[in-house]
Amino acid sequence: MKIKLLAIGKTDNKALQSLMDEYQQRLKHYIKFEFEIIQDIKNVKNLSEYQQKEKEGELILSKIQPTDDLLLLDENGLEFTSVAFSNYLQKKMNAGTKQLVLVIGGPYGFSDAVYAKSLGKISLSKMTFSHQMIRVFVIEQLYRAFTILKNEPYHHQ
Repeated sequence: MKIKLLAIGKTDNKALQSLMDEYQQRLKHYIKFEFEIIQDIKNVKNLSEYQQKEKEGELILSKIQPTDDLLLLDENGLEFTSVAFSNYLQKKMNAGTKQLVLVIGGPYGFSDAVYAKSLGKISLSKMTFSHQMIRVFVIEQLYRAFTILKNEPYHHQ
């Protein structure tokens, strides 16, 4: 299985980018992982929230293959413990999933078309975090999940 993380807009915080790079390096020892940035939409001031979600949705869907399993990071999604998330990933691998795509949307969430294509939503917390910080958290949780699956000492219960 390959895991791809899609996110709207680049990371302009060097400290967060450094953490993302570190966990991506660690993660590549366990699974094929790709992080892809979808460029911010131009002239958003002239767009309604709905129009912005629609345009972002088109860009997101253009990055998805028909065989991909799409999972959205959404504040109203299902919450996992780290162990439960690792079990979820193991089930995906056991089921023969070719590519799991996790998506961090824009400031207003996702278009209806993106929700319709997805398997569901997951939430990393009931709290709200910046879209840049969530990137670090997702990649770290993926790394943590694989260390749990390999019984390595990174995660403590």
